[in-house]
Amino acid sequence: MKSSKIFTKGVLDVLPLLIPVFPFGLIIGVIGVELGFSPLMVFVSSLVVFSGSAQIVLFQLISGGASPLVTLTSVGVTNSRHFLYGAVLSEYLEDLSTTWKIFLSYFLVDQSFALSQRYFKENRSLENKHFYLLGSGSTLWLVWQTSSLFGIFLGSIVPEELGLAFAIPLTFLSLIIHEFRKIDHLIVIITSGLLAILFYEIPFKAYIIAASLGALIIAWIITNIKYKKT
Repeated sequence: MKSSKIFTKGVLDVLPLLIPVFPFGLIIGVIGVELGFSPLMVFVSSLVVFSGSAQIVLFQLISGGASPLVTLTSVGVTNSRHFLYGAVLSEYLEDLSTTWKIFLSYFLVDQSFALSQRYFKENRSLENKHFYLLGSGSTLWLVWQTSSLFGIFLGSIVPEELGLAFAIPLTFLSLIIHEFRKIDHLIVIITSGLLAILFYEIPFKAYIIAASLGALIIAWIITNIKYKKT
């Protein structure tokens, strides 16, 4: 199959997943400007980070006066799942050059990973299958940057009296609300929240790191218990 057809299939397959991406990017742009960041900085964050949840963490921590160490660590923890994404897809892309792997990793987000994993598994022997990831990922990237720009524009004209910063906790809640249906996920979420409250007064807003590390430890323990039972 030609590279162009594989690329096009990636583009077409990701289209239904773009429905929630555009409004999320819109919110990111609005929130960034609402918290006092320049339109240029908000747009650059979308270009460099290309991750809604990480951008929210970045904006919130910088505006709240968190130290660079806490900010970078928190953003890193938020995006740590991408290490797993890369590891899972690496077995299908072993023959690619390092340059290609680095380039594709930029487009490896939740939606493109889910689609590409399934496509690669079903077409393991297909040459140029990496163009599927390129097609789906670049489409997501284009929509994300466009929606962020719209959000930056809206954030610049919306009156400050509206106080749209409340959208930050609501956005995060919308990201994790479906996890409340699983008891093990609920335990991790509650643990993280309790640790954040417990360590809230420690310097440099490091309670975020403490809560994240505590949640990771609990998740590891639960995973090991479930693994031993099976």
